[in-house]
Amino acid sequence: MDFQLVSDFQPTGDQPEAIKQLTEGVLRGDQAQVLLGVTGSGKTFTVANVILNTGKPTLILSHNKTLAAQLYCEFRQFFPKNSVEYFVSYYDYYQPEAYLPTTNTYIEKDLSINEEIEKLRLSTTSSLLSGRRDIIVVSSVSCIYGIGNPVDFKTGIVRIHKGLKIARNKFLHQLVQGLYSRASVEFKRGNFRVKGDTVDVFLAYSDIAYRITFFGDEIEELESVDPISGKRIESHEHIAIFPANIFVTNPERQLNAIWEIQADMVKQVEYFKSTGRALEAKRLEDRVTFDLEMIRELGYCSGIENYSRYFDGRVTGSRPFCLMDYFPEDFLMVVDESHVTIGQIRAMYGGDRSRKANLVDYGFRLPSAMDNRPLTCDEFANLHKRSRNFG
Repeated sequence: MDFQLVSDFQPTGDQPEAIKQLTEGVLRGDQAQVLLGVTGSGKTFTVANVILNTGKPTLILSHNKTLAAQLYCEFRQFFPKNSVEYFVSYYDYYQPEAYLPTTNTYIEKDLSINEEIEKLRLSTTSSLLSGRRDIIVVSSVSCIYGIGNPVDFKTGIVRIHKGLKIARNKFLHQLVQGLYSRASVEFKRGNFRVKGDTVDVFLAYSDIAYRITFFGDEIEELESVDPISGKRIESHEHIAIFPANIFVTNPERQLNAIWEIQADMVKQVEYFKSTGRALEAKRLEDRVTFDLEMIRELGYCSGIENYSRYFDGRVTGSRPFCLMDYFPEDFLMVVDESHVTIGQIRAMYGGDRSRKANLVDYGFRLPSAMDNRPLTCDEFANLHKRSRNFG
């Protein structure tokens, strides 16, 4: 589907020339362009017209949630028939894990996740991997932080159609692999429930549920329903159910990750002991052993993001996957207030690294925790070269 711009206004003043030059620059392959203008001069409308003219999937990067939310609302009004997504940090409150050696104070991670924003983040990744190109994602600098491997996320998509021959239990197993949970009492996002030959799946990234009706080992009916009332909304010939979490991994990689974590723990414990730091050695061994036990039993543990390098299959020191890895090669990036945003991107890496260095040095985390981080400014610049950009 092509972009369709809806507006009661037409470009006026300097806007037509700005739109023309920016569009030509994007199509010509210019690496960067700058759009200048005072507040209220119609820069957002100008950018909307450039998106319309170029037809590229677009990432709009803002330096805070408030501005991102404002831009999200404006672009949803400009492109009501296209996919406009919102991707910001899903924490209402976040206290990162830290250790202050001067006072021997360890601070545990504490957080509160906003479920609505989590839904919007999942909607973003699902839309980007759906195959459509009429996508605009408005994001904060959260887009430079690590998320799951897009290949694993795509592998976790469950695609079914009417008449498909598949055992109900096999289908349920696929949902569990996509990190959906069976509802015990409350039916909420990311849950599924089973009633005889009928399976209801409440999508983690939407306000609707899919109802899949089996006849033996064949899918007889596919419907979207209201998850509260159960009222039918629409019948479907085929559907795709995207994973319930951005961090998806397959069982084989999880098993390999456990072995690698254990091996690195042994090395680091030996290092601490060889340098006369028995306390740090004991602290690390207890922590990682407990985490591994949780992963084996439940599939996750508190602070599992610190082991993301193993689950992603990345090498030591490599950058994490981020939202920009979900975009196609020729996406368009718009950096709002670039004089502020670029500086913020540069600062994110330094702040994260200084905090984690203490955690690693004093045995609270394995050195691999350093690879769970935001992108460096150079890494962002390299990804920037994949797209066509202006600020």
